[in-house]
Amino acid sequence: LANVTKGFSGADLTEICQGACEIAIRESIEQDIVREREPQRHRPTAWHADERDPVPEIRRDHFEEAMKSARRSVSDNDIRKYELFVQTLQQSRGFGSQFRFPNLQSPLQRTSGM
Repeated sequence: LANVTKGFSGADLTEICQGACEIAIRESIEQDIVREREPQRHRPTAWHADERDPVPEIRRDHFEEAMKSARRSVSDNDIRKYELFVQTLQQSRGFGSQFRFPNLQSPLQRTSGM
């Protein structure tokens, strides 16, 4: 997923993951409906190892389907603006980077006579 989502924001990635989850849930609900409609005589009485686990999983195909509607919300131009802003901010922070308070006795040292 990371290889095909360069430039996507965290919110964009969240949307893809939520979409994959919704697809998996929808698929699970559809399977439950089909099972409920089966006549009782065809339903197994106990869960067998060869049956699918009733708990849904998010699979690769769910992500592939979710990616069909994925989009970047931040343009390359906006990313460049943010990068320039970060550089400017880092440079302006450099002004006080060597600041240190003078060595003074702590209140504890003063009361104990140190």
